[in-house]
Amino acid sequence: MIDSIGDSRIISSNQEGLNEKLDEVVLKHLQHDFKKPYQTHTLEAFKEVEKWIEQQGKPIIFDSCCGVGESTFHIAKAHPEAIVLGMDKSADRLSKHPNDNEQVIQTLDNYRLLQVNLNDFWRLAVEAEWTLSHHYLLYPNPWPKAKHLQRRWHGSAVFPSIIKLGGKLDLRSNWFTYVEEFQRALALANVESHIDIYSADQAITPFERKYWASGQQSLRLLCDL
Repeated sequence: MIDSIGDSRIISSNQEGLNEKLDEVVLKHLQHDFKKPYQTHTLEAFKEVEKWIEQQGKPIIFDSCCGVGESTFHIAKAHPEAIVLGMDKSADRLSKHPNDNEQVIQTLDNYRLLQVNLNDFWRLAVEAEWTLSHHYLLYPNPWPKAKHLQRRWHGSAVFPSIIKLGGKLDLRSNWFTYVEEFQRALALANVESHIDIYSADQAITPFERKYWASGQQSLRLLCDL
């Protein structure tokens, strides 16, 4: 359930603490390959951007669940040495990519926005033997109902692909349970991580800006995959 207070969203859940099935679900996914067929639109998008990646020959950064791509722009600006792929399943959200500083945006040629299914794109990147330098997962859909554990990235069948992609992972959420569960899932895969309260002078996503403006905190997980 999500309750609105002003312009913010406070997440509540019918589960207390970590989901009781978390270990069972994560271990199952770590032990079995995810073999669901790829969706055509994601396969085509991957093949097209793969050519660009090869031409650039630079470190690769993923901004997964990027929404309107505001974070993608900021990440690309902070990492001129790399190429950044901002990815979201919603074409409508991507169409709202900020253009109020269009002159600045036009000077950045090191990022692309893609409308894809991440369950497929991540696996395709693993098959192509891509290794990321950074991977950002900023405020993914929390799916707070207990029965929806497997819709959370750490509870999904594609979770092992996140690990295989490597890089420095930066996960943020205003639902602390999500981050704590993700840390437990990484531990089951023998990956160490660190979590702390995150704040900065500038928010880089609309959700981050809205949460902070309403007094909510962000919890961040960092790890080197």
